[in-house]
Amino acid sequence: MTPRLEFGWYLPTSGDTVCYGDRSRDIPPSAALFDRVVQAAEAAGFEYFLVPVGAPCWEAFTASAMAVAKTRRIKALVASRPGYIAPVQFAKMVATFDQLSGGRIAVNLIAGQSEAETRAEGIALAKEDRYAMMAEEVAIMKALWSGQPVDYAGRFHTLSGARVAPPSLQQPSPRFYLGGGSMEAWEVSARHADVHLFWGDTPERIAQNITQLRAIAAAHGRGDALQFGMRLQICCRETEAEAWAAAEALVAGVTEAQTEKLRAHVAASAANARVQELAREHGALIAPHLWTGISRARPGAGIMVVGDPAQCAATLQRFVDAGCTSFCLSGYLHDEEAARFARWVRPIMAERNQGRMLAA
Repeated sequence: MTPRLEFGWYLPTSGDTVCYGDRSRDIPPSAALFDRVVQAAEAAGFEYFLVPVGAPCWEAFTASAMAVAKTRRIKALVASRPGYIAPVQFAKMVATFDQLSGGRIAVNLIAGQSEAETRAEGIALAKEDRYAMMAEEVAIMKALWSGQPVDYAGRFHTLSGARVAPPSLQQPSPRFYLGGGSMEAWEVSARHADVHLFWGDTPERIAQNITQLRAIAAAHGRGDALQFGMRLQICCRETEAEAWAAAEALVAGVTEAQTEKLRAHVAASAANARVQELAREHGALIAPHLWTGISRARPGAGIMVVGDPAQCAATLQRFVDAGCTSFCLSGYLHDEEAARFARWVRPIMAERNQGRMLAA
């Protein structure tokens, strides 16, 4: 059976903007902003909203719970970093959320983009050790959600007869997503994730990555269990000219000093390094309508799909054809771009992939 496609949106818990080079145009984080974005995402037919973690972001679990309580269908994809919450407590938190929301939670595993930030927040482990801890914590949580007592002796955690109440509603467990470009990230995805989210790259490179990662998953007996997706920005307008004008406006006034500070902050991240490598090698466009410009102003997902509705849909379809089934998108302003996607791009994607998308 051909796997279905899913689309998620992003909740900007550090605030929103239409111009990274003009801070006076920032929209600060607030309950009102979060409500607008999540409700727009649900109305647009998105199946989940990604809630980030990081020093500038509001706390992800609380923000997710508040948002889900005000919606009817959409799920929270809550980001989590290893070492911040003990796995028994985190398993109880997720299972409680899962039961009270009717199964509307998934977990996005990340190791952290900035070494300086993780050290500042009390996590002294190197990146490869954080991924090793992540693997232990996911294994523990999955075992705890079965409802049986758990004994565990690992490098980072030791448990004797641990159990949590309630068990998770989603069985055997809520879904795990993982985004990361290092081999350590790929190994954890191969062993534990339901979806590996790539950041923007050329469709050809993504197809190669899928082949490699699926082979690693197959070595763990999970060759068909792991699915793949894209974490991308999108800027869609009625005409291509309008789309490019809006995209360029986002980075108007961003200085080289700002960009260099940003790059230094996330220099240890393999996924961020790949985005910067693409910008150096290809310039503004890594492929038609795949723009690197936003990487000058924000860390993380630094590739943006830019164009009119047909162009945006055709670009996303190239990743579908490469083997991706999940798309986590974002755009500016986040509530307005979600509505534009629903109005212009989603119908084209549904027509091209009949039977593979849920009704909006």
